[in-house]
Amino acid sequence: MRVSRSTTLRSTVLFAGAAVLAATVSGCSGASSVSGKSPRGGAYQISADTPAAKGPIPSFTWSLFAEPYSLDYTQAYDYPPNTVLANVCEQLFRTEPDMRIVPSLALKSTHPDPLTWVYTLRPEVKFHSGETMTADDVVASLKRHLDPRVGSAWDSTFRNVASITKTGPLEVTIKLSKPDVLFNEMLAASPGTIESAAFLAKAGRDYGSPKGGVDCTGPYALDKWAQGDSITLKKNPSYWDTSLTPEADSVKFVFIPDPAARTNAWLSGTVDGGYLVPSTAFAQLRSASQGKLYFGPNTAASDLAVMNLKGTLSELKVRQALSMALDRKSIIKAAAGGVGLPAKAPAAQGAWLTVPERTAHYFDALPDPVYDVDGAKKLIQQAKATGKKVVMATSTLAPEITVVANAVQAAGRQIGLDVQLKPVSPDGYSALFTDPHARADIDLVFTNGYINSPDPLEFYQSFRTGDFANYGKYSNPDYDALYDKAAATDDPAARADLTAKLQEITVHDLPGIPIYEAPHSVFLGSRITGAPAGIAQLYYPWAAKIGSAN
Repeated sequence: MRVSRSTTLRSTVLFAGAAVLAATVSGCSGASSVSGKSPRGGAYQISADTPAAKGPIPSFTWSLFAEPYSLDYTQAYDYPPNTVLANVCEQLFRTEPDMRIVPSLALKSTHPDPLTWVYTLRPEVKFHSGETMTADDVVASLKRHLDPRVGSAWDSTFRNVASITKTGPLEVTIKLSKPDVLFNEMLAASPGTIESAAFLAKAGRDYGSPKGGVDCTGPYALDKWAQGDSITLKKNPSYWDTSLTPEADSVKFVFIPDPAARTNAWLSGTVDGGYLVPSTAFAQLRSASQGKLYFGPNTAASDLAVMNLKGTLSELKVRQALSMALDRKSIIKAAAGGVGLPAKAPAAQGAWLTVPERTAHYFDALPDPVYDVDGAKKLIQQAKATGKKVVMATSTLAPEITVVANAVQAAGRQIGLDVQLKPVSPDGYSALFTDPHARADIDLVFTNGYINSPDPLEFYQSFRTGDFANYGKYSNPDYDALYDKAAATDDPAARADLTAKLQEITVHDLPGIPIYEAPHSVFLGSRITGAPAGIAQLYYPWAAKIGSAN
């Protein structure tokens, strides 16, 4: 459910975490944690890391809720592909477990004028094939996002790019058509991934597929992709960053769509661990002797993505009414295992990491979500929408999807809307966020919208006119102008103030309906430890940290 994308609302599977607390987490050690309390009264802790590994292990097995549709970094727009690629491919910058951005394949960047970024590359970095990375590889990798034949899911990140040029053996210069501070930050996510130019040319259209594979620079290399069953990675013996030398020689990802089967695999020990723990299993796993459930920082919020602003939901009063009819506290208990908080805005409080000391101020200025069925009925009557149809996607992909879809349907009936649920396969659910044809007859989708950087502006670009993740085609000229102003503002505090104004507009206009915020989650079987607990696992080489717990 990214079903999130650059901001995206990318995201697909809905999971949760106390994002409101995540912003207070700092540091990369396992000791960094804060406590929270769920609506059910159960205490939980949020930590950026789990206890460090005590030694190496030959291998471990990890669950994914779905098979990646591709390992092409230009299409890596959801949890399954990014969870694998975080350990195989690298970006110009790296996102640390606490969401700080640090140098990676680029040693540094300079910004000599508002329209120019210059990147100095790290020398002697080897691809898995043994070839040395050069500026030619960086240019070829980044330019793929500009090629309409590739159809990059990240094309919006490159919308202001005028040119990408090799200006030295280890230097690349990027010229923009208009100022865009967010562009540089996004090079710590999929848009900044570097692949071998020679391998790209050789693989052609098969790149990223089980047949074509990938050739990157990360601590693990792709060993085998058994389509429909598993993906196996092997340790890269020539990895440049010795601080992230893998503890395990190999990692096997297995695809287990059914949440109950995934939980049983962890408890039986046939699978060692996995991210995005089904909320229905929280209570069982928290008391299990076979391992431990951890909650980590999250930039994600669970929202209703409005996919169609031309139908019944084109009327603001209808969107307001639907929001007012949702009993968010009950939804959190049923959909998030009681671990979470009602969301006041489309972007989670945990996404506000550029100036975290201002987060509380920005959110205190927003109204609390209202639960008022009678008031919602009146709005539906005023909008003359009684009996009108709203189609919402549902799926067995995760229990949260079904819970929220049923809650929305029930709320709609209470206020006079005909909310119809359309079942979508797990693979088809992810396609709703990448394929306009797949969502052609859908009005609402439950999404876990996360961002890939510490900057909430990344999330709010999703409502900019024409953005890839602007699924409902929301358009507001004032919003677009304010976004452009924020994107041209280098000072983080000033940019955050402008982003807060964008947030206020979305809270009023409801191009997406906020539901709840919850922490990221990971389960580790008793024989392993070391995995980062937060959403940074989408880009940080988390598997390299996993080793023996004993």
